[in-house]
Amino acid sequence: MTSTAQTHLRNVCIIAHVDHGKTTLVDAMLRQTGVFRTGQEVVERVMDSNDLERERGITILAKQCSVRFPTKSGEVKINIIDTPGHADFGGEVERTLRMADGVILLVDAAEGPLPQTRFVLGKSLELGHRVIVVINKIDRPDARPDEVLNEVFDLFVDLEASDEQTDFPVLYAIGKQGVCKRKMEDTEMKDLRPLFETIVEVVQPPKGDPDAPLQMLVNDIQADEYVGRLAVGRIVHGRVNDAQTVMRMAENGPIRSKVTKVYGFESMNRVAVGTAGAGDIVALAGIDEVQIGDTIADAEKPMALSRIRVEEPTLKVTFLVNTGAFAGKVGKFVTSRQLRERLEREAMRNLAMRFEPTDSPDQFTVFGRGELMITILLETMRREGYEMAVGMPEVVIKEIEGQKMEPVERVVVDVPEQFVGIVTTNLGQRRGVMSKMTNLGFGRARMEFRVPSRGLIGFRGQFLTDTRGTGLLNTLFDGWEPYAGAMNRRLNGAMVADRMGECTAYALDHLQPRGVLFVSPGVAVYEGMIVGEHNRENDLDVNIIREKKLSNVRSKNKDDNVVLQPPKVITLEYGLEFIDRDELMEVTPDAIRLRKKVLELNKRPRRDDERAG
Repeated sequence: MTSTAQTHLRNVCIIAHVDHGKTTLVDAMLRQTGVFRTGQEVVERVMDSNDLERERGITILAKQCSVRFPTKSGEVKINIIDTPGHADFGGEVERTLRMADGVILLVDAAEGPLPQTRFVLGKSLELGHRVIVVINKIDRPDARPDEVLNEVFDLFVDLEASDEQTDFPVLYAIGKQGVCKRKMEDTEMKDLRPLFETIVEVVQPPKGDPDAPLQMLVNDIQADEYVGRLAVGRIVHGRVNDAQTVMRMAENGPIRSKVTKVYGFESMNRVAVGTAGAGDIVALAGIDEVQIGDTIADAEKPMALSRIRVEEPTLKVTFLVNTGAFAGKVGKFVTSRQLRERLEREAMRNLAMRFEPTDSPDQFTVFGRGELMITILLETMRREGYEMAVGMPEVVIKEIEGQKMEPVERVVVDVPEQFVGIVTTNLGQRRGVMSKMTNLGFGRARMEFRVPSRGLIGFRGQFLTDTRGTGLLNTLFDGWEPYAGAMNRRLNGAMVADRMGECTAYALDHLQPRGVLFVSPGVAVYEGMIVGEHNRENDLDVNIIREKKLSNVRSKNKDDNVVLQPPKVITLEYGLEFIDRDELMEVTPDAIRLRKKVLELNKRPRRDDERAG
């Protein structure tokens, strides 16, 4: 089979740690290549089209777009793949890297390489991709581009990059302004032309034989309300046309299918192209049951490509049918069948997630990469009208060669120097071991720890409180180690409602000294619902609907104003961190509630005194 380079084409993936400026850089690339017409109103981070992405300011799903760049030898089409930067969505990066021939590695000029930088760069080097390093945000007052470049080179060496890969080109950029330069000492920066030129020079054109039998690996699945399920991937060899009969090489064997429509990616849009050849990134309509990892092959000479494999999940959460007192009042999808079908669909689309049924028909176990991945799934489902309950997150425990093993995370914290002591103490209590500490200057320090994954459940909120919101916490899966023994979960007990009704200001006023409240006057509660965090270790059952007794006797304090502190707002992240083994988080389209597994007070066992896990 003869491979021919498609010189008019480049496929490049943009990778980085979270918040280092990938999507903002793509915005500038699209603007400068004429994708948007003059005067067109364009939102920031145009590639983050999902509502949740725009609200949280992070990329969750990998997306494709393309630009056209004129060169002396003719116009070159550059397919750009924007990827997530958060470790919990690393599965998106792993599967999309196989569509590219090179990567642009963005590194913040002040923060330098962080855990996800190591992860995405390691995956790129394994695939043999050439890397273009872009040191971004060089206009930051605390920027240290020369030191960061040395750290990036050390990272390449640490990841055992080849000599060719280590000889990487470097550009210095301000993504928000859409400018870059080849050397730090250059004074002139006009646009991103040096970046486009470097992509054309360094990234190899895709190789493949357009006359060979068709082979295309499905890297993504998209949905369209008009043409149905779309298989997105890169054609390795051959050509594909509208109305062509193909063979889908699924996990359970080959299945004959028909492609009804071939789409390509032009700028931000998916456009019908009719035919496409080796090296093109396309979306194929008409193959209804296609899954990520399948190969779309020639009908007469089908040959499968190796399936996509991603790293295993490290966290598991139990999803249950909601059985609370208010169950079914708001949600459209509340049954175990509907919940099961939705989780199965998510597991098909998201390779980093795994779904398993349990012995109970109304309980399911969902395995994922981290708490953020689980909370994004929960938020998406509640917006779709689903109602469910979830249990306490637990880490996945393995048995390797007869020994009980648990996942360990590499934790990098960046904090002001005055908080080094408290952060070190708290991670030490969670069995963390410090491996490195450096002074970044500007009164900040960076520390690296290895911590069991279960020690980090519920730590993020405490960390932000301890550092008064000024600390940065980044984690990355770092292998398996022998089980480290019991570890404390939440130290304080809960305040639990002992009857159904509506909260009253009178009752809340008397409960304020007992802990932190989660509810305000007028909120409906039921027996077994958690209404606050007790300031002692035991659970406290409270009458939160108590009203002031009316009498005809006037007293000095009769009409005192009740001044209540604002309640703690329960978010999905806080709820997952808070709940213990005997508790659940109830998620509905209009509310997030915490509750005990056993609602009836007279049947509920006392809180586990050891609180270990």
